[in-house]
Amino acid sequence: MHPPPPAAAMDFSQNSLFGYMEDLQELTIIERPVRRSLKTPEEIERLTVDEDLSDIERAVYLLSAGQDVQGTSVIANLPFLMRQNPTETLRRVLPKVREALHVAGVEMQLTAAMSFLTILQDESVSIHAYTHSFLQVILLHLEHRDTGVSNAWLETLLSVIEVLPKETLRHEILNPLVSKAQLSQTVQSRLVSCKILGKLTNKFDAHTIKREILPLVKSLCQDVEYEVRSCMCRQLENIAQGIGTELTKSVVLPELIELSRDEGSSVRLAAFETLVNLLDIFDTDDRSQTILPLVKSFCEKSFKADESILISLSFHLGKLCHGLYGIFTPDQHLRFLEFYKKLCTLGLQQENGHNENQIPPQILEQEKKYISVRKNCAYNFPAMIVFVDPKNFHMELYSTFFCLCHDPEVPVRYTIAICFYEVSKLLNSGVYLIHKELITLLQDESLEVLDALIDHLPEILELMSTGGESSVQENKLSSLPDLIPALTAAEQRAAASLKWRTHEKLLQKYACLPHVISSDQIYYRFLQRMFTIMMTNNVLPVQKAASRTLCIFLRYNRKQEQRHEVIQKLIEQLGQGKSYWNRLRFLDTCEFIIEIFSKSFFCKYFFLPAIELTHDPVANVRMKLCYLLPKVKSTLKIPADKHLLQQLEMCVRKLLCQEKDKDVLAIVKRTVLELDRMEMSMDAFQKKFYEKDLLDQEKEREELLLLEMEQLEKEKQQNDGRPMSDKMFEKKRKEIKKSKLIRSQSFNNQAFHAKYGNLEKCASKSSTTGYTTSVSGLGKTSVLSLADDSFRTRNASSVPSSFSPNTPLPSTSRGTGNSVDPKSSGSKDTQPRKATLKSRKSNP
Repeated sequence: MHPPPPAAAMDFSQNSLFGYMEDLQELTIIERPVRRSLKTPEEIERLTVDEDLSDIERAVYLLSAGQDVQGTSVIANLPFLMRQNPTETLRRVLPKVREALHVAGVEMQLTAAMSFLTILQDESVSIHAYTHSFLQVILLHLEHRDTGVSNAWLETLLSVIEVLPKETLRHEILNPLVSKAQLSQTVQSRLVSCKILGKLTNKFDAHTIKREILPLVKSLCQDVEYEVRSCMCRQLENIAQGIGTELTKSVVLPELIELSRDEGSSVRLAAFETLVNLLDIFDTDDRSQTILPLVKSFCEKSFKADESILISLSFHLGKLCHGLYGIFTPDQHLRFLEFYKKLCTLGLQQENGHNENQIPPQILEQEKKYISVRKNCAYNFPAMIVFVDPKNFHMELYSTFFCLCHDPEVPVRYTIAICFYEVSKLLNSGVYLIHKELITLLQDESLEVLDALIDHLPEILELMSTGGESSVQENKLSSLPDLIPALTAAEQRAAASLKWRTHEKLLQKYACLPHVISSDQIYYRFLQRMFTIMMTNNVLPVQKAASRTLCIFLRYNRKQEQRHEVIQKLIEQLGQGKSYWNRLRFLDTCEFIIEIFSKSFFCKYFFLPAIELTHDPVANVRMKLCYLLPKVKSTLKIPADKHLLQQLEMCVRKLLCQEKDKDVLAIVKRTVLELDRMEMSMDAFQKKFYEKDLLDQEKEREELLLLEMEQLEKEKQQNDGRPMSDKMFEKKRKEIKKSKLIRSQSFNNQAFHAKYGNLEKCASKSSTTGYTTSVSGLGKTSVLSLADDSFRTRNASSVPSSFSPNTPLPSTSRGTGNSVDPKSSGSKDTQPRKATLKSRKSNP
C-alpha cells in the first residue's frame, strides 16, 4: 500500500487519485474473508424459530430439529424451565434431552451435567421426582470416554448422593458398584468407584460399611493399577471418619502402612498425606510406634525421590509438628528441625547467576519445584516456632527466618510476609528480634510482598511498639529509626505503580500511625504527603483513602498550631480550590470529619465552608453537597446552633429557588424532604439520641484532653524540675487511652437515668476547664465545659488564658449564653471564601 501523503502536500491530480483507488481495492480484498464468514440466507433460515412458540414448545423444537449450539442453549436453560413449568419440562423436554445426550458432543455433555446439578441445588422438584427423572441419566454417562465429561457427571452424582435416601443409595448406587469395582471393568470405572465409595461411607451404619463397603475398599487398595490404588488411598480419610476409631485402626491403618511401601511414588505420596490428615484419630501409641517410623523413613528417602514428594512433605510439616508434638526424643526433635532448615534453603546453593536461556529445561523445572518447597516452608514457619518454643527462636530459627525474608524468589517472600503477623504474635516480648526483617519486607522491590505484609500492618506495628506487652508504657519503635523511611518509601513505590488497590490499602493502614509514632513525626513525614495525594492523584479510591487517613492524623495531632494549619489548608486548597475536583474532595473530607470528630469541631471549622459550596458554579459539586446535607444537619444541636440551622435553611432555600440544573434540582427536592423528616438533637441529652450523644461527648472529651496534654507538655518543658507535671502528664495520657477503650465498648440496655448518672460520675473526674470558641464577627466568647453534661456554655472567665489561641480563628460558635442576633453575624458568616484560618506562627 502507498503511504498516505502529508496533509500539507495533498495532491488531487489524476495520478494521485488512481493511487488512492488502488489502496481502496486492497482494503476491499482484505475485507472479503470477513464477508464470507457471515451466515448465508439458508443458514439463517435454518436457525430461525417461530416467535409465537412458548418456551416449552421452542425447547422441544430446537432439541428435535435445531443445530447443536441451539440444543446446548436449551439444556443450559433447563433450570429456568424447571422453575417456570416443572411438570411440562419433565414430560416433554427431558425425554428430548436424553435423546440428544446419546449423540452429544463434549460441550453439550458438560452443559447438561452443570444444569442437572443446578436443578438439584435449586430444589425445583422433590428428591423422589429428581431420582426418577435425572439419576439414571447421570449414572449412564459416568463412564464417558472423555475424562472431563466423566468427572463433570461424577461431581453431579456426588452432590446427589448427599440428599438421596438410604434405600435409593443401596439399590441404585451401592449394589451396581460391586460389579463396577471388579478388575474386569475399565480403569475409568474403577476410579469412579473409588470416589463413590468415599462418599457413601458417611451414609450407612457401621455394620453395612463393614459388610458391604470395606471389602470393596480393600480390593481397590490392592488393584493392579497404581492410579486406582492412589485414588482409593486418598479416599481412606473420608472412610476413616465414617467408620470410627476402632475400625480405622484395624482396617484402614494396615492398608495405609502397606500403601506407604508401594512401588509407585504417587501411591506412597497419597499414603503419607492421608496418614498426616488422620493423625488426630490415632492415639499416642499408634503415633509413636507406627506412624513416627513411617514419617522418619519418608523424610530420609525424600531427597532421593521425586521433588514432588518434597513439595508435599514441606507443605504438611506444620501438621506433622502439631500431630507428633511430645513424641519426638531430643535427638529426633533436633534431626527433624535440621531437616526443615535444609528444606528452607533447598536450591539456593545452586544459584550461579546464569541466564535462564542457558539453563536446560529440566534444571529450570527442578528449580521451580525447589521454589515451591521453600514457599511451603515459609507457610509452615509459625508452626515451627511453636515446635521449637518461641524462647528458642533466636538461637534455633532466626537465621532461617532471615533467609526466607531475603529469598531471591517473590513467592517465598510473599508467603513469609503473609505469616509475619503470626510470627510476631508468637514471639510476643521477643518481637524486637524481627524488626530488621519488617524493614526488609517493607522495602521489598515486589509490590505483591508489600501487599501481603500490609494486611496486618497495624497489628504488627502495635506489637512492635509495645514489645508484645499490652500494658507497656514506653514506645519501643523509637529503637527502630529505619521504620519511617521504609513506610514512606513503600507508599512512594505503590504510588508509582499501576496497582492502585495496593496503594489504597496502604493509605488505609497508615491510619494506625498515631498509635505507634509521635505526632510530630506524622506531621513532618506523612501529613503533607496525604495532601499531595489528595490534590494530584488520579484514582478516586486512593484520594478518599488519603483524605480519611489525613483526618485521623488531624484527629490525634497534639499541637494546636499544626491543627490550625491543616484546617486552613483543607479549606483554602480544597474547599476554595480552583479545580472542581478538589472541591469535591473537600466534601469527601467533610464527611470523614463528621464521622471521626465531634459535632462541635465540625461546626466550628467546616460547617460554613461546606454549605458555601451551594453557590459553586459546577453542578456536580452542588449535587454532592446536597447528598451530604443530611449529615451536615445532624451535627447541629438546638438551641445552641440555631443560627447555623438558619444559615443551612437559607442555603437550601436559595438552591430551591435559583437552581437551574434539572438533575441537581431533583436531588435538592429529595434532600429537602429528608431534612424535614430529620429530628434535631438537643443540647440536653435525649433518650432516643443517647448513644450518639454519648459517643460525641467522648470524642469531644478526647479533643479537650489533647489540648490539655499540649499545655502540660509546654509546662513540662518550662518547669522540667517539677515532679507534679510528670504525674499530671501521665494522668492525661492514660485518660486518652481510657477514653479510646470506652468508645470501643458497646452500649448496654440499662435505663436512661442510670446511664445518665454514670455519665455525671465520668464527667466529674475530668477537668472543668474548656476550650474557647470565638464567634466570627463578634467580640463575645463562649466556653464548652466538660463539667456540664449538656455542654451548655459558661462565662469565658473560667478558661485559663493558656488554653486560648494567640490568634482569633474565624469560626462558628454553638454558645448561647448571650443572646445574639443571627443576622448580626451573617455579614461574615455568609462569605467564608474570603475568611481564612490564620495559623499561629508561635506558641507561648
